[in-house]
Amino acid sequence: MKNAKINLDQFDFTQFQKEAIERLKSGQPLGGADGIMTPLIKQILEAALEGEMESHIDDCKDQGEVNRRNGKTKKMVKTTTTGSFELETPRDRSGSFEPEIVKKRQTVLNESLDNKILSLYAFGLSYEGITDHLKEMYGLEISTAKISQITDKLLPVITEWRNRPLNAVYTIVFLDAMHFKVREEGKVVSKAIYSILGVTPEGCKDILGIYLSESEGSHFWLGVLNDLRARGIEDILIASIDGLKGFPDAIAQVFPKAEVQLCIVHQIRNSLKYIISKDQKPFMVDLKLVYKATSKDLAEQRLLELGEKWGKKYPAVIKSWHANWEALSQYFKYPEDLRRIIYTTNIIEGFHRQIRKYTKNKGAFVSENALIKLIYCACQKVVEKWNQPMHNWGLIVSQLQIYFEGRLNLELR
Repeated sequence: MKNAKINLDQFDFTQFQKEAIERLKSGQPLGGADGIMTPLIKQILEAALEGEMESHIDDCKDQGEVNRRNGKTKKMVKTTTTGSFELETPRDRSGSFEPEIVKKRQTVLNESLDNKILSLYAFGLSYEGITDHLKEMYGLEISTAKISQITDKLLPVITEWRNRPLNAVYTIVFLDAMHFKVREEGKVVSKAIYSILGVTPEGCKDILGIYLSESEGSHFWLGVLNDLRARGIEDILIASIDGLKGFPDAIAQVFPKAEVQLCIVHQIRNSLKYIISKDQKPFMVDLKLVYKATSKDLAEQRLLELGEKWGKKYPAVIKSWHANWEALSQYFKYPEDLRRIIYTTNIIEGFHRQIRKYTKNKGAFVSENALIKLIYCACQKVVEKWNQPMHNWGLIVSQLQIYFEGRLNLELR
C-alpha cells in the first residue's frame, strides 16, 4: 500500500481549540468518556482511515483491478485515553481493504490496555475492581469476562517462565511456603505455594520456581529438585530450609554435595509451641546463648547446659534440638556475614511478605489458575527491584570459593 495521506481539512482546529479551553475552564477532563480530546482523536483516526482507503484504491488501479468505495461502517471503539466513541470506517466494493491503523474487528485502540489491566491485576485488584477503575478513569466498559481473557494471556507466559533455563550453580537456595484459599468444586480448600529463591555466584537473587501443592513429603520435593536439575542446575552449595519433612532427603538424592542448613528461627518457633507462656521468656534467654554462640564448640556446651536446666520439664523440645543439631549448626563454620544470611530463611520470608501486599485483599481465589496468575504478577513486581548484589557479596563469595573449592570457578581479582 502506498503511503496514506491524512486529510484533516474538514476539522475546524480553531473552533476545537476555543471549545477545549472553555471545557477545561469548566473542569471537564481531557480523557475519559466525555473527554475534551475525544473529537480530535476521532477526527484524526477517521482521516487516517480515509487516507488508507485512497491509497488502497490507487493500488488496485495500478494492479488492473476494478474496485471503488462502498460507503462506511460504524463501530464503537475503546481507548484508555479518550473513552468510547463511534468510529466510521470506509468500505470498498471488493472487500479487500484491510486498514492498518484500526484493524477490522478491532474495538480497543490502545494496545497498552491489556498491559494496564495486567498491571492492575498485579497490584491485587479483583476483576470487578479493574472494571470499576477503567470505567471511572477512562470511561471504558470492560466486562469481567473480558478481563479474565486478558489475564489468561499470562498462562503461556507463566509456563515458559516456570520452564526457563537456570544457572549451573547457585551458592545458596532458600525454600519456604505460602498458604492461600482456593475455591474448588464448590468448596474452599487450602493450597500451598512453595517458592525457591536462589542466589547466583554474582550475589543476585532470583526466584527459581513456584510450585503448587496440597501436601509435602520426599516424593513432592524429589519432583521439585529433579525439575530444577532438568532446567540446568548442576550444583547447590548451601540449601537453607525450614525443616519441611522429606526435603533434606530429597536434596541428598539430587544434589548430594549440597550442605543443608535448617532454619534456626523455625526451630525456635516450633520449640515455643510446647513451652508454657511464663517459661518462654527465660527459656529464650538461655536458648539465645546457644544459637548466638561464637563457635560450634561453645554452642554445643550451651546446648548441654540448656538440657540440664530445661530437659526434665520439656524433654521433647531438647530432644528435637539434639536430633536436628547437625543440620542446625552448619552456619557456625562460616564468617559472620555469611552466617547472617543462611542461619534463617528470613530472605525468602521477606519475599513472601512483599507478595502478601498484592494478595492481602483476596479472600478465596476462584481457581488455581487465578492464584498462579496473581502470584506470578506479584513476583515480577518484586523481582524487578533485585538489580544489585547482596550486601558485602564480594567478601562472602571469596570465602565461599575457599570453602567450596573447585565448585564456583570464579575469576577473583
